[in-house]
Amino acid sequence: MSSIEKTSPETPSEASAHPARAKRSRSRIAPVYLWMIAPAFVLFFVFHTIPVLQGVYYSFTDSAGYGSHEFVGLHNYINLFRDSRVLDAYGFTFKFAIAATVLVNAIALAIALGLNAKIKLQATLRAVFFLPNVLAILIVGYVFSFIFANTVPWLGQRIGSETLSENLLTSPDHAWLVILFVTVWQAVAFNVLIYLAGLQTVPAEVYEAATVDGAGEWRKFTSLTFPLILPFFTINMVLSLKGFLQVFDQIIALTNGGPGDATTSVAMLIYKGGFQGGEFAYQSANAVVYFVVIVIVSMTQLRFLQSRESDIG
Repeated sequence: MSSIEKTSPETPSEASAHPARAKRSRSRIAPVYLWMIAPAFVLFFVFHTIPVLQGVYYSFTDSAGYGSHEFVGLHNYINLFRDSRVLDAYGFTFKFAIAATVLVNAIALAIALGLNAKIKLQATLRAVFFLPNVLAILIVGYVFSFIFANTVPWLGQRIGSETLSENLLTSPDHAWLVILFVTVWQAVAFNVLIYLAGLQTVPAEVYEAATVDGAGEWRKFTSLTFPLILPFFTINMVLSLKGFLQVFDQIIALTNGGPGDATTSVAMLIYKGGFQGGEFAYQSANAVVYFVVIVIVSMTQLRFLQSRESDIG
């Protein structure tokens, strides 16, 4: 019996009586965690933090991306608010991002509600709806570029539509709608998965009780389903708007910012001006401002939607 008592582990009271021993034990474990996170920290710092800090530094200079440069202070930032190209790019980007966010979430929620119902081939349909998300954005863009440049005009001529008979990508009024269509088509899949995960958390007993009380399908959705999946709605809305504000690949593949500057987003303007137009420092300042704008918009949106969750809860 005495041997068992000697080998038994210390109780919490005994451990608290030896703070020095507990401290030594924690100090022996801590380096293990440090070595585990060190590689990820170093990679993140070298390939993300340092380039970001360099970009902030160059935004205060007149650098063209090569050669010598001089410090110009806030000159680049002041000129941004006087540049019509920049203002037009911000206007287009926000118009596109808001439209895409609303459409993607409305369509994704409708699809998720349908897939969550007891229907045949449910697993197959989930795979089909998720397929666009697996495809590379540039490849999808080039495929749709061919479709809207050749197939759609051919169909438009057959049905007698003047609008569809022309290449919509060459129209300043319609090109952004093509980009919006392609973006929504591909982005819906990811949001569907999040909404499906949310719908799985709603207890079936809730719907059974609502049915007994005589609630219709629309009343069930507005009073039960949507309030219960509101956290998932918040996630989708914030991620969608943040992602669409950074739209770039679809524009590169479909219009390259044209016709003219009709579909030039902020990300596209930064790329073309910074790497092709000799405006490296100027567009670095634009990138810094844009980063701040996205952070402010995302945090504001998150706080607003979370407050709505609290009100409904």
